[in-house]
Amino acid sequence: MRRNNRTFSVEALFILCSALASCDAGHTDSSGEPLSVRTYLTSAEGAKLLEVDPTDEHPPALDTLHLALDTAVSYQSITGFGGAFTEATASTFFRLSPVNQEKILDLYFGNNGARYSLCRTHMNSCDFSLGSYSYAPVPGDTSLEHFSLFEDTADIIPMIQRAQTVSEKGFKLIASPWTAPPWMKDNNDWFGGKLRPEYYKTWAKFFAKYAVAMKEHGTPIWAFTVENEPLGNDSHWESMHYTPEEMAVFVKDYLGPELNRLDDRPHILIYDQNRDEELIEWSNVLLSDSQVVNKMYGTAVHWYSSTIDWMPEALQHVHDLAPDKPIIHTEACIDADTPRWKNDEWYWSAEATDWGYEWAAPDKKKDHPKYVPVYRYARDIIGCLNNHVEGWVDWNMVLDRQGGPNHVGNWCVAPVIADVKSDEVYITPLYYTVAHFSRFIQPGAKRIQHESDSEDVMITALKNPDGSVILIVFNSNDSSYSLEFKLGDKESGAFVPAQSIQTVVIGKVE
Repeated sequence: MRRNNRTFSVEALFILCSALASCDAGHTDSSGEPLSVRTYLTSAEGAKLLEVDPTDEHPPALDTLHLALDTAVSYQSITGFGGAFTEATASTFFRLSPVNQEKILDLYFGNNGARYSLCRTHMNSCDFSLGSYSYAPVPGDTSLEHFSLFEDTADIIPMIQRAQTVSEKGFKLIASPWTAPPWMKDNNDWFGGKLRPEYYKTWAKFFAKYAVAMKEHGTPIWAFTVENEPLGNDSHWESMHYTPEEMAVFVKDYLGPELNRLDDRPHILIYDQNRDEELIEWSNVLLSDSQVVNKMYGTAVHWYSSTIDWMPEALQHVHDLAPDKPIIHTEACIDADTPRWKNDEWYWSAEATDWGYEWAAPDKKKDHPKYVPVYRYARDIIGCLNNHVEGWVDWNMVLDRQGGPNHVGNWCVAPVIADVKSDEVYITPLYYTVAHFSRFIQPGAKRIQHESDSEDVMITALKNPDGSVILIVFNSNDSSYSLEFKLGDKESGAFVPAQSIQTVVIGKVE
């Protein structure tokens, strides 16, 4: 694969973007009026959210793609984009120098960074914790007298607070439990098992206690998922199982009423696992129960059922059952792999594998081939947006060079990797991929109608609250294209390089 020798640091990129702030490319509509268009590029050739001039000369393109945009036809509103504050992320963050801590916060939350607007954290420990813990460790403490967020006050909560000071417009926070304390479960263990029915009420109170305590720390919870991956994970790490019928009972008879007692009631997101046939089965049960629907905000989903398929049929099924209830993608990562240090090429190459590459059932292995990490992110986010998803949240924001810390050896990749021994930070291409969406698509944006004459590239289009129109164009092919697009009676275009992601901003976004 040919690559040029240009590399662009984030610091240089931020300076460049500021310097070019007044250099809109001039395009015209049918009346001769200028159309303000700005184009940002990330590519296998080395561009990283680089602002490019569409009028520059380019090598011949394979073909011309034609795109029509219609802001009069709109779909879902966008809640936001972001990543997760895990104990692994926060502990790694605080092992770095103050300079690198500020760099990471600016990368994710600064106005010149990715501008994350929707994030997630775990309630009690998860696999990406330093060990198993609960805020209610005393067996039989049904009054939750000994409830305390002590374990999170050293790292997770301070990192969230620091991020809040950097984020200009703030961000929403989702909290998810991996497990109740073992003493509430039928197997008395952190891994696997079910919540005992006699503790449904206590567990619901636990959610409310956590919401109140987080608000007191100035880190309020916007929404809860009822349970991270309620189908389980073969008891490899913190988990707790539900059937859809059990989750329905817990939501409508316990969690919903308990949260309703709070002044600032967090929303409830059901399911929170892969968007495959199980999502269809669970939504058939939960979204057909009017009492559950009345108490829930929406459905949470993950991407681990396939590295190549964003499961549009399952997403459409959920939307059809409850069109007024949002779908939020709450977790994604390059799993079952460890990070490659300062090796951008790996992230653009079909070398990564996930758990399903070796362990999926024979009839499912086709969904888990070797894949290109950047492609997986770009394809999935666009596929989700084009199928009613309103928010997309990545997993760990920062991990160490091993892909942890992780107390069960469940390593994975994050968009930012840190070498805590040398105090170095590596910004992987995954960071820029997510930033193509999070930086330019504002909360409250609406996806709009777009019609293309080709399926060679993936495209999504949205209109921001400030009136700007955002195109995301993802070209996974080895050939470049010319793109001509029309918005009303105005026309413009862009060059779409091979193996690239491009954000085209029509109008005001700075």
